Amino acid sequence: MNKIKKIGITLRVEHIEKYNEKRDAISHDWVKFLEISNAFPIFIPNTLKDTKHFLKTMNLDGIILSGGDNKGDDIERDNTEKEIIELAIKEKIPILGICRGMQILNDFFGGSILLSNDSEHIAKHHEIKLIDTNMKEIFQTEKIKVNSFHNNLIKKETLGDDLCVFGISENDNTVEGFYHKNLPIIGVMWHPEREHNSQNELKLMNSFYNKLFWKE
Repeated sequence: MNKIKKIGITLRVEHIEKYNEKRDAISHDWVKFLEISNAFPIFIPNTLKDTKHFLKTMNLDGIILSGGDNKGDDIERDNTEKEIIELAIKEKIPILGICRGMQILNDFFGGSILLSNDSEHIAKHHEIKLIDTNMKEIFQTEKIKVNSFHNNLIKKETLGDDLCVFGISENDNTVEGFYHKNLPIIGVMWHPEREHNSQNELKLMNSFYNKLFWKE
């Protein structure tokens, strides 16, 4: 049996008006999905005094920048994820960015996002075209159907430095997946955790765990 992976995962910030407090939170979908994909989660709080020390102590096999919220909604989360990316790059810990996480990675490497003027990517499934040879081999197809819960878009012309596109939307040619050409970093705009038993999503996680998308 393969070794169970220890995967750090970031948390969204919920503002609970009833109790006048903020809470770190994450969908139950992630715990279920990580267990199915032979991993268990290490939750990364947004209020640690020394996030980098925490990450080193945990000895993680990989880190997921989860979805939810926009950059700028909560400065503590923004700062925590920036420190996570810096430490992961230094230690060569694989990173998987999901939706917001992909956008954060794009921003970190000097890219930008655009706001959609329609609901084409909100609560819908659509096909994406795989344009990278490695990803075609991993998924064993040239197109996959993914879910979509975002209205922030990344286009090729707004892509960060050294990020390589591997998937584009069939509808509007926006970027749905990328990886870094020199580092074990991958980002996708969809939510694999919401499709628990999809073989495509398990292939994505396997490529993340084993850095199949990145060749030195």
